[in-house]
Amino acid sequence: MDALKYLPQILFSVLFLAGIGLFGRNVLKVVRNIRLGKTENRNDNKGERIKTMVLVALGQSKMVTRPLAAVMHIFVYVGFIIINLEMLEIVIDGVFGTHRIFAFMGGFYSFLIATFEVLAFLVILGCAVFLARRNSGAVKRLLSTGDLKGWPSRDANMILVTEILLMCAFLSMNAADALLQQRGEAHYITAGSFPVSQLIQPLFSGLGNDVLIGIERFGWWFHILGILCFMNYLPYSKHWHIIMAFPNTYFSKLTPKGEFTNLESVTKEVKLMLDPSADPFAAADPDAPLPSFGAKDVTDLTWKQLMDAYTCTECGRCTSECPANNTGKLLSPRKIMMDTRDRLTEVGNNIDKHGKDHKDGKTLVNDYITPEELWACTTCNACAQACPVNIDPVSIIIDLRRSLVMEESAAPGSLNAMFSNIENNAAPWQFSQADRLNWAQEN
Repeated sequence: MDALKYLPQILFSVLFLAGIGLFGRNVLKVVRNIRLGKTENRNDNKGERIKTMVLVALGQSKMVTRPLAAVMHIFVYVGFIIINLEMLEIVIDGVFGTHRIFAFMGGFYSFLIATFEVLAFLVILGCAVFLARRNSGAVKRLLSTGDLKGWPSRDANMILVTEILLMCAFLSMNAADALLQQRGEAHYITAGSFPVSQLIQPLFSGLGNDVLIGIERFGWWFHILGILCFMNYLPYSKHWHIIMAFPNTYFSKLTPKGEFTNLESVTKEVKLMLDPSADPFAAADPDAPLPSFGAKDVTDLTWKQLMDAYTCTECGRCTSECPANNTGKLLSPRKIMMDTRDRLTEVGNNIDKHGKDHKDGKTLVNDYITPEELWACTTCNACAQACPVNIDPVSIIIDLRRSLVMEESAAPGSLNAMFSNIENNAAPWQFSQADRLNWAQEN
């Protein structure tokens, strides 16, 4: 009988440790997948990077361009994070069999519980507004069509409903707890303040103590198990940005958005061509692998570009600002990021099943992203400017284009004509250098 007394605590401890362990395993998989990318130095200007992270990830400074979404997002984000500070008390109570272990803080504890309840209500309000916006058709970029059709749309709705249920369980737990406190039920010490849950207490007032204890315990278990399940679902969901937004904004691009990186291999060849005294064969290593240009698959991208893919919130602000998309072109920057993440996940799963050297015959270009999408981009960087977590879709598009041009000679006809003109005339126009100033003489 003594063993049965401790069964809830043992069960809680096992489930809690299993949830944390599984979450750690999922995180390590994500880290492993990101590290499949090429190296890139993003450790400079630490002070500026910290400032960017604080303003963009913590302060959500880029959300305010759309006020309604910004306010509701702050309700959900801040409320959900702060309420889960109560997880510390739940864990201690679950392990040791106590109840409201921090009640000794007195008035401050009552203030905390009251704050949590107000925030829980705001989370419910925010999620309800987001559900309405997403499913009413009022916001075009959130319609469950195109790149959001099917699973992405269900994923977003499922998370919003889950957050509402978790907050309702929290408030129901408090309402039952408050009534049990008022009735002097053993184990339910007088503690806390319940400004929101007291509104639903009349629904429970006619119930007996045993039923109220069942409601309180159900709400308690639902809340903790829901959080553990939610936590382990995050790495498979767009809501992984809750965590990834912080490192991604820290490592975001600090140079001007329109500044492209030069390929080291190409720069080296150009320097050799411009140096008449250089011996192009002097430093050549016959055993060295041939250099590759651009990116054909996710392993050709940098780790930061892969981190961008995992951070994408699928909000569609990038696509809604994209001039190519707005004029009917096939390009959607959001889809570029979603496809990159999907391909990276597939590569990671192949590694788990078949080993790191497994080749499935697929590539990011063609199998996931078409050349038509890539060539529709004007490289205006409107998508990067609009992204609330500083994702840079243009850098991925440029590297994929480079592969098409330099590895496959698969540039559009108009670009091939320009390349020929540059090769023959040292200019993109179809006339010789000697004729460049003819327009001035005619005037």
